[in-house]
Amino acid sequence: MSDTEYQKALGRKIAQHRRRRGLSQPELARLIDRSVAWVSQVERGVRKVDRMSVLEKVAEVLDMPLSELAAEAPVVAAANEEIPGAAGLRLVLSGAHSLRAMLHTSPVPTTPQVRARVDKAWELVHDSRYVELTELLRDLVPALETAVRSAPDGRRPELFELLAVTYQACSAALAKLAEPEAAWIAADRAIVAAERSGDPLMMAAGAFRLGFVFLGARHFDQAEETARTAADALWFLAEEGRPEAMSLWGGLTLQRAVAASRVNDADAAYEHLARARDIAERLGEGRNDYNTEFGPANVALHEIAVAVEVGDAGQALRVAASVDPSGLSAERRARMLIDVARAHTQRRHVDEATLVLLEAETVTPEQIQNHRVVRQLVSDLLTMQEPQSADLRGLADRVGT
Repeated sequence: MSDTEYQKALGRKIAQHRRRRGLSQPELARLIDRSVAWVSQVERGVRKVDRMSVLEKVAEVLDMPLSELAAEAPVVAAANEEIPGAAGLRLVLSGAHSLRAMLHTSPVPTTPQVRARVDKAWELVHDSRYVELTELLRDLVPALETAVRSAPDGRRPELFELLAVTYQACSAALAKLAEPEAAWIAADRAIVAAERSGDPLMMAAGAFRLGFVFLGARHFDQAEETARTAADALWFLAEEGRPEAMSLWGGLTLQRAVAASRVNDADAAYEHLARARDIAERLGEGRNDYNTEFGPANVALHEIAVAVEVGDAGQALRVAASVDPSGLSAERRARMLIDVARAHTQRRHVDEATLVLLEAETVTPEQIQNHRVVRQLVSDLLTMQEPQSADLRGLADRVGT
């Protein structure tokens, strides 16, 4: 049985046993601590139950053996195809660059020379151009590791800062490429370099990157703990109105909203969103301090993501209709479009979801064609439409579905 067939069969089985127990969808939703929209989508086979703990709770409430719900779950094989750039970035982190730097000195480049390359690295991350990023970091990381150890004491803090930003870029890319172990290593190195630079806000930026690693690895409790403790430490600076601290605090609070939504705690998620929105309004404009891209538009993007995650497709589409993401990076705009497509899919709007994904593909083709969420979305859309449109079939071929 395929994954899609299992999803539909599971939904029918849950609906059948819910009716056997004499429960309405709202009653079942309350008993399993989920939204009514979530229950409806699962029963229609358009939403996955992707955690065994949730399946166990459903079986318990419906008074049925867990084995009856999980018996036909498909075994999903790991994809053999590796996303371009992932292997190269892992190799960048695997080199013994710091050891060589300790044993061999070399001329130290000027700060403007290095900063231009670091800025280029982040430009490539935001544009999801991972192959080019790998080529850049292959030389930049060892060069910086050597520079921070060869430079006179007076220059080391600024070079450690640039090293921290470089490792943050590497971590951000690896997190997006679903490489959590390598992304964690890069984030940890970024935090260590930031501490040696003496810049606490740069350390907070490293924690911000680490939060993305935990979210991608589905370690939601760790994502919440990292973001909470970093945000708490920064709060007095944000409250004083220091813009860089406000941006970092806001970005960390948005991470807490996403983590809460992933465990279906809608109340906490929307509370974090409201606090982030307040501080974004105080800033008054979108900023990109420490590559957070924090501002009102980014808060709106996270509201869309949270609404989709808790099953409120209508709210996600309403927010999407009112937001202008043009000032954000290509990666963030594409991420928003993926969430909008998810909302349309939850409502079985196949043509609308397809058009949105095609728009996202024009923004960041490399990201869309290699994104596991997009693959699952396209797979779901294929099951909803018969016959499939040429646009949908072409998109499915390009993402490998």
